[in-house]
Parts: sequence; structure tokens; C-alpha cells
Amino acid sequence: MRLLATAGADLDRADLVQLYAYPDPVPGRAWVRINMVATLDGAVHGADGRSGSINTPADKRVFSVLRGLADVVVAGAGTVRAEDYSRPRVKPEDAERRHAAGRSTRPCLAVVTASGDVPAALLEAPGRDDSGWRVVVLTTETTDQDALARLRTTLGEECVLQVGTDTVDATVAVDALAERGLARVLCEGGPSLLGRWLAADRVDELCHTSAPVVVGGDAGRIVTGPPLTDGGPWRLGHLLEDDGTLLARWVRR
Repeated sequence: MRLLATAGADLDRADLVQLYAYPDPVPGRAWVRINMVATLDGAVHGADGRSGSINTPADKRVFSVLRGLADVVVAGAGTVRAEDYSRPRVKPEDAERRHAAGRSTRPCLAVVTASGDVPAALLEAPGRDDSGWRVVVLTTETTDQDALARLRTTLGEECVLQVGTDTVDATVAVDALAERGLARVLCEGGPSLLGRWLAADRVDELCHTSAPVVVGGDAGRIVTGPPLTDGGPWRLGHLLEDDGTLLARWVRR
């Protein structure tokens, strides 16, 4: 048995960027990272139904770093609505680093929806502009045609990706993102989306925050859906502690 983490080790943002850096991209292959937070009793959100209410300062720091490293942030439409998503913003130093590396200064937002129902606030501008990919929609072949037409009119044909028949196929979706240069994938849920992507074996890494609170109630877990026949094993990449918050990075063997 080994002691993996102790309190008091101060890490600045540059240290965190190095710790959470993605592997060097492989052409045509995306690296998929999940990031989720849960309470000590396993709740994925607080009494208000939002994960933001159980975030801690340490979790927010790492959350910001992860978004600053990603090419694309993926979330289900339900999570996008509940958490009031917009295109992810990053710290100025992250934007400068990305620009110096020839990347867009901000990550793209990818919304997963079988119905084509996307919040209107995300449809106020084209999905791609001179700054790169802004918003893309991952949807299905059977999505309502009127909904598809509305999305294509606002976002543009290339930003509406039909990547599955009745449901969004994780493998097709991830490959489609990689083909568009969005190889550093950060998936933020919700739990049913994570369950499908794990079942499809398209998750490479899981960043899991344990917030030092207990909320009770009937909140779900970070992953829901059918039991996984091959749910592991996972290798611990690192474990950090800050004022009771535990931040673990797990990598699929």
C-alpha cells in the first residue's frame, strides 16, 4: 500500500497543465477524456439538480485547465440545458498557448442530441467561423427533418453531423470529430451519455473529483445505463488533494 497524495503540495496552473496534458495526437484518432464530480455519498449534483452546486474551488481550477487543453467539449443536450452551457471560454494564458501552437484559441462545443433540440442561445451564429469550430451538433439519421433544417440554416451544413441511426453512435461521433481536427475530446456528461460512450469502449481517461460534502436525496451516479460487461481495469494516473477535495485521473489500461 502506498501513500498517493498528501495535503500541502502547492501546484500552480502550469503544473496542472503539464499533469493533465493530452498525449500527442495520432492522425485520425481522438483521445477521449471524461470529467465528472460527485459527492462523498455518490451524488452527481446538489439539491438544485446542477453539478455546479457541488463544485469546489479545487475542482473549478482543474475544470478550467481541462477546458483550456481540449479541442472540443462534448455534452448531452439535457446537460447543456440544465447547466446553461455556452461555447467554452478559457484563460488568456491558455488562449495564448493555443494560438502559439496553431490551434483555435477556444475549444468547440459539441452537443449530443437525438431530437435535434438545441438551446437557441447556441444558434445565434454560424458553427464555424474564422476562429475555427464554434458549435457542432452530433445527431442521428432519424432526427426530425425540420429540426435538422433549422440547425443547418444557422450553424452550417458541416456543423451538423449525423452519426448514428436512432441514437448517436459513440465510435462514429468520436471519429467524425477527429476527422475535423478535434482530437482532444473532453466529455462532460451527462451520466447516460457517459454510460453509452463507456459501453462503446471509446473512453480513454476518466477525471473524477470527490467533493467533501454529503447531500443525500436521490441524485444519480456519474454513469447510468445498462451494466458494463468490460468496465475496467483502469490505471491511476495521479491523485491530488486540496482542502478535502480529491482529484483522481484514471487511464484505461
